[in-house]
Amino acid sequence: MQEEKGTISIHTENIFPVIKKFLYSDNEIFLRELVSNAVDASQKIKRLASLGQYSGEVGDLTIDVKLDESAKTITISDHGIGMTAEEIKKYINQIAFSGATEFMEKFKEANDANEIIGRFGLGFYSAFMVADQVEINSLSYQEGAEPAHWTCDGSTTYEINEGTRTTRGTDVILHINEESAEFLNKSRIQEILNKYAKFLPVPIRFGTKTESEPDGEDADGKPKYKTVEKDNIINITNPAWTKAPSELTDQDYLDFYHELYPHSMDEPLFWIHLNVDYPFNLTGILYFPKIKNELEIQRNKIKLYSRQVFITDEVKDIVPEFLMLLQGVIDSPDIPLNVSRSFLQADSNVKKINNYITKKVADKLQEIFKADRKGFEEKWNDIGLFIKYGMLTDEKFAEKANDFCLLKDVDAAYYTMKEFYEKVKDIQVDKDGNIVYLYTNDQSQQDSFISGAKAKGYDVLVLDGPLDVHFAGYLEQKGGEKVQLKRVDSDVIEKLIPKDEQLTLNLSEEESKKASEIFDKAISRNDMKVEVDALPESDLPVSVTLDEFMRRMKDMAKTGGGMGFYGNLPDNYKVTVNGNHPLVKRIIESSDEDGEKLAKQAFDLALLSRGLLTGPELTAFVKRSVDLI
Repeated sequence: MQEEKGTISIHTENIFPVIKKFLYSDNEIFLRELVSNAVDASQKIKRLASLGQYSGEVGDLTIDVKLDESAKTITISDHGIGMTAEEIKKYINQIAFSGATEFMEKFKEANDANEIIGRFGLGFYSAFMVADQVEINSLSYQEGAEPAHWTCDGSTTYEINEGTRTTRGTDVILHINEESAEFLNKSRIQEILNKYAKFLPVPIRFGTKTESEPDGEDADGKPKYKTVEKDNIINITNPAWTKAPSELTDQDYLDFYHELYPHSMDEPLFWIHLNVDYPFNLTGILYFPKIKNELEIQRNKIKLYSRQVFITDEVKDIVPEFLMLLQGVIDSPDIPLNVSRSFLQADSNVKKINNYITKKVADKLQEIFKADRKGFEEKWNDIGLFIKYGMLTDEKFAEKANDFCLLKDVDAAYYTMKEFYEKVKDIQVDKDGNIVYLYTNDQSQQDSFISGAKAKGYDVLVLDGPLDVHFAGYLEQKGGEKVQLKRVDSDVIEKLIPKDEQLTLNLSEEESKKASEIFDKAISRNDMKVEVDALPESDLPVSVTLDEFMRRMKDMAKTGGGMGFYGNLPDNYKVTVNGNHPLVKRIIESSDEDGEKLAKQAFDLALLSRGLLTGPELTAFVKRSVDLI
């Protein structure tokens, strides 16, 4: 063929320095783009053969990535459809740069490399981020085609002459520039291929690897091993998510999980296989991991692919935020991967995919709950945080989750929201008709309050998770008619669920005033407000509580719930003195010194039961207790 030199027809002085400069921070994607092109070319020859448009042998389609450190080159070779000289001029010189002018106008608005490369068809030219010369050696599958060789040094000029390739396919040779010497390192190339090419549908070979194989037994009967060189195949060409669920066993799903997360020590609880082809294409597998009882948004756990090419693990614009707690793979060619985040957020397909995944997750959880409630309850400690997070942040998920969200009480019994409402609606009702849900966030510390509630026949929920201060508000809105939530230690039990009947205070007005004065003096703290109340004799003589509203607002402030003002306010406790307790009568009738000492002791006991007695005050309490004994 005749040698030809020419100029790539773009309306800019030189686009390559701009590509290099702007995309430098993400330059490793050159390998993803070139290997993906090789995969496309390989799949096309298979397709042509299946349609009868290519009668030759398809043969081995393994793609080779070769590193020559001494020559400072990286070569990507395929056995795909190849290109003629005319096709190279068309696809490399013209079409790939059809968006170049627009690129030069728009690149400043872009946020990352993916956006530019995909949007303007510059995938092949990402090679110039790392190479100061790129060659193409290609032979088309077409009968009678001649091999062609194209070379470009990163300017707008190119050369085409006769190529040297004797078999169908294409070699892309990159002459790595000095700035990109990191890519002449074998382990660096291996790392990039592992990241982007792990599940590509055509085998990718990167040199060889040394492995040990059994080699009989030695003289003592012990197994011997020998080292062998094998092809270093990077990828699994037919990963689990590309198969039908009916083809997979539970072990297949678990094996794939460990392929994705080789360092994970835990097995997933269960998984969801996504598979839809209308009105968009989507496949994938989402795993429910064991979640610690703390709010950890495990970013970068769901991997996004397009036709088995890894794109990103930043999926928050595609997956609802609460699903970021899951792990796994989503693969969809319909997601516009290479456009701006604002476009992603507005894209109708992305919204449909988002809604579809939410529905599938909710349906799967409901299915498990109905099929095996006991098993679901056993998993609740691991999945409860996830479900509550979803209910608080996604209304559509919450609509379904209301049926399988579980409430656990202090006796470790589980109820759906509806079941719990039915259980307490006739018992835990106050004089105004409000149904009061009592709850604890620390069973051991609030045990005396829990015991008091249970003595009344009341049930106490356990809400001790990182989201439960917010979930309490959700229960008040959605848990049932006239539902209120009160922490069991936020007041004495008679005040938490006030009834019509009133107990009579056994103290006279004067005695009540004296009791209040003695306790005020004994306590001597501005953050403690003393009240003398008529309570059953069997109740504790002194209780220390923090108002439910104020405490909840302060808890929300701690978790970033937008209540910062309350977070800065000091704690103000209520000290409830049980005027009907014999000890209070004794305190009033004692000498000033003894009465004050007993009052202080009773108050410290109340603090001790709340875990609020520490430091020097605890030391003084212990000494005083010894003296009293």
